Amino acid sequence: MDGKLSDNDLSGVVEADRAHVWHHLIQHAPWTGPSPKADPKIIVEGRGMRVWDQNGREYLDAVSGGVWTVNVGYGRERIANAVRDQLLKLNYFAGSAGSIPGAEFSEKLIAKMPGMSRVYFTNSGTDANEKAFKMVRQIAHKRHGGRKYKILYRDRDYHGSSIAAMSAGGQEERNAQYGPFVPGFVQVPHCLEYRAQWDLSGEEYGVRAADAIEEVILAEGPDTVGALCLEPVTAGGGVITPPPGYWPRVQEICRKYDILLHIDEVVCGVGRTGTHWFGYQHYGVEPDIVTMAKGVASGYAAIACCVTSERVFEMFRDEEADPMSYFRDISTFGGCTAGPAAALENLAIIEEENLLENTAAMGDYMLDRLHELQDKHKVIGDVRGKGLFLGAELVADRESREPVDEKQAQAVVAACNRQGVMIGVTNRSIPGYNNTLCYAPALIARRDDIDQIIAATDTALTEVFG
Repeated sequence: MDGKLSDNDLSGVVEADRAHVWHHLIQHAPWTGPSPKADPKIIVEGRGMRVWDQNGREYLDAVSGGVWTVNVGYGRERIANAVRDQLLKLNYFAGSAGSIPGAEFSEKLIAKMPGMSRVYFTNSGTDANEKAFKMVRQIAHKRHGGRKYKILYRDRDYHGSSIAAMSAGGQEERNAQYGPFVPGFVQVPHCLEYRAQWDLSGEEYGVRAADAIEEVILAEGPDTVGALCLEPVTAGGGVITPPPGYWPRVQEICRKYDILLHIDEVVCGVGRTGTHWFGYQHYGVEPDIVTMAKGVASGYAAIACCVTSERVFEMFRDEEADPMSYFRDISTFGGCTAGPAAALENLAIIEEENLLENTAAMGDYMLDRLHELQDKHKVIGDVRGKGLFLGAELVADRESREPVDEKQAQAVVAACNRQGVMIGVTNRSIPGYNNTLCYAPALIARRDDIDQIIAATDTALTEVFG
């Protein structure tokens, strides 16, 4: 596409959207009512890392579809063709039976996840986490007399938008006005060293942050805690990479108290953090359950997975004569074959184009460029991330680390948008701390793409903060 839509009148589409579409994560007031101030944005086409809106304007997408999803970029014809061919052969059958792409993708996925063995297909990250929570609860009844039912989650982490997933969500603003929540979910402290809760640093801080989890377990009673659910790198809560020493101690604690370790890889999974396929693999962790969604098929089809170890799977097939012993769950659209068909091609592209290696290299390059911006702009208090999943926290004062007003952070995003670069910011998440710029360009990013993102951010910071 050349970005010129002068021959195409999309005014009808815009008006249909204005009148009938309920957009996600956004206030509709500016483009609805008797005197709208603006038009809703319609994304018409995408190629590589770039998209075009209804006015033909081109944007470099540095957030992979807005929510960290389009890992291999837009316009991948081979994925579209694979989906089309599969839909003509068999579009759907309930997950009570298997499918060819489902079996083939599961085999390839498990080969990349040593220690894991079973793939439960579902249709979204929220849904995948719901399945994990249900597994934990059923295991509590099957093996522990119903007592070991509590699920621990971390402050600032996010696990989905259903009421149960929000019950495991550590973001107060996302949860506001949606309670009461499901009982049995218990919060543990975050591990963001920049917002230190203890007067320690480095590995000592990481171990102390993990020890805080043990303190919660002991307070609740170890015989009541069934699982610990964590993101390997916290996403919407501020792009938080774990301190050294954190994950080994977390693993040790889970094993000590026979607590299932559930890793939420919905954002980090399938290459986003570079070098390894999954975020947890950077830290030598051996989880019991891993959930994933966004990058599994890069948004070319709806697919999510709840992956378990054989140990977890075995807990649901040990009493054949008991009609209540198996996992009595279904996800209707987990039976769609387009998802695994697209996911197979997605994995192949990442392998053939060496995108894990590219993500690591470009992530290092972008982190260096962000540090250059930090040297130039005092408003950047901290830069962090892993691979092509990075954040820059904005502060009014570096000494006190007082956050900037979130409207200023949003103004930086808007200024980048005016330059044709889409970046993100923590949004309706942590009261007073929606101040971290978020970057997650596609794994195909090159230096010139990153340079354009950095240049736009530089100009935007100057425009907003001087």
